[in-house]
Amino acid sequence: MIYINGLNIETKTTSRMDAQLTEFGKVFLFLLVGVVFVAAGFITSSLIRPHRPYDEKLSTYECGEEPKGTAWVQFNIRFYVIALIFIIFDVELLFLFPWATVFKKIGPVALIEAVVFISILAIGLAYAWAKGDLNWVVPQPNRPKLPEKKFDKPAKKKVAEPAEPAPTA
Repeated sequence: MIYINGLNIETKTTSRMDAQLTEFGKVFLFLLVGVVFVAAGFITSSLIRPHRPYDEKLSTYECGEEPKGTAWVQFNIRFYVIALIFIIFDVELLFLFPWATVFKKIGPVALIEAVVFISILAIGLAYAWAKGDLNWVVPQPNRPKLPEKKFDKPAKKKVAEPAEPAPTA
């Protein structure tokens, strides 16, 4: 207790710190219980599951088809570009749903913000289109040509046989 001008003033700084540590302790305990729960699930499943591997079970399952060749197949980069563009625009459009739910509450400001947001998306789409990332033209394979053999052995020249002497008459 501190006495100032005859008034009793209690300091509660230590109790506030204890309360904060208690809250951090709750978070730590929650994370610790989560990690222990997941680890216990993995350990329990590894102990009680049957473990009888064989070739067919360990093979790659692809829609009931027998796998052919190696799994290290190079895909065309267009698959990845189209997938990334789709994910970007799909996720960005998800931001419009919360806006639509509160549109009446916010008023004309929400409309202006939505128009700006959709304009940015349209500019991004136009940029991807201008770069040709949305084109799905199958290119002709560019197979390198083998160089012609420069050092072939020259063909053997036929040696002319001596002509028979002309008969004299």
